[in-house]
Amino acid sequence: MQKVFLDTNIVIDFLGERDGFYDAVAKVLTLADKKKIKVFTSPTSIGNTFYVLAKYENTKIALEKIRKFKLLCSISVMDEEVVEKAINSDFKDFEDAMQYYSAISANCDLILTRNEKDFKNSMIPVMNAESYLQTVKK
Repeated sequence: MQKVFLDTNIVIDFLGERDGFYDAVAKVLTLADKKKIKVFTSPTSIGNTFYVLAKYENTKIALEKIRKFKLLCSISVMDEEVVEKAINSDFKDFEDAMQYYSAISANCDLILTRNEKDFKNSMIPVMNAESYLQTVKK
């Protein structure tokens, strides 16, 4: 089964139901719900998503959305090894490096993000949700 890592912006697009981005991400999460793929995100993404949702909605709603999302999504590790690799990487953005090495530690096959250019040093494919859906067998 393919393992897909969801960058923070993808998680926020889904849980925040962002116009223009939600539909494609929802289709990806439907694949996870149907057990066609396995999705992962990092603890950092969960924390950042909670912060954004709580700011625009409220804490109770944000926690409930994350609780439900957690049923579909596994959490990758963010440990000393991930941090060390990120510190010593060629990534310009430290948070992107943390996300990347967290995805690698979970043996993910690809990273879904809206900021593909931020992962130009990636050794695994990086794409947006729309592009990914075009590659999936129906």
